[in-house]
Amino acid sequence: MSDSDDLDLDGGEAPESGGSSKKKSGGLGNLLPTILKFVAIGLGATVFIVTVSLITVNVVNSRGASQTVINDPSSPYVGTRPVYAYYDGIGSMSVSTSDYPLSVSVTVDMIIGYDLDDTTASQELISRRYELRDFVRRYFRQKTAAELVPEREETLKAEIREMLNTRFLDSRGARVILFNRLDVMESNF
Repeated sequence: MSDSDDLDLDGGEAPESGGSSKKKSGGLGNLLPTILKFVAIGLGATVFIVTVSLITVNVVNSRGASQTVINDPSSPYVGTRPVYAYYDGIGSMSVSTSDYPLSVSVTVDMIIGYDLDDTTASQELISRRYELRDFVRRYFRQKTAAELVPEREETLKAEIREMLNTRFLDSRGARVILFNRLDVMESNF
C-alpha cells in the first residue's frame, strides 16, 4: 500500500489491483442531497420568519395603546357622532326624592335616543309611553338629592339607559338618554 491509500485523500475506495478506478455515478444521485439541503434550509427559514412575526405581533398588541375609542366632548378630536331619532313622549314630571327629613323635589324631562332605522324601538317606546312615565317617576323617587348632582349626570344617564335596555324594553333600543330638564329643588315647608 502506498501512503495515499492510508490517508484516503481521494475520498473513495482504494484502487483495485487491476489499476483501473471506478467512475463515480453522476446525475440525480449527487443532486438529490443538495436539493434536500436547500429545501430544509428554506423550510427552516420560513418557520423562523413566521415565529418571529407572530411573537412581534403579540408583543405589539399586548403593549400597544388601547384601541378603545372614548367620546370626550371636550376633546378637539371627536370623530363622527351617530345621528339618533328621539322619543320625547314622556314629558315633564315632578317627583319628590327619597330624602325623608328634607323636602326635595325633582323636575325631569327625559328624552330617549334610538337608532334612526330602528322601527321596532320606535314602536315600542310609543306603545309603552305610560310605562315609561311610571319608570321615570319610580327611578327618581328612589334617588336622593346627593345622587342627583350635576357631576353625576353622566352616571345617571348610563344607569337609566342600562335599566331600560335590560329590564324594560324588549328591543334594547335605547342608545342615549338626554335630560331636557333636570332640576333639583329643596322646599322649605
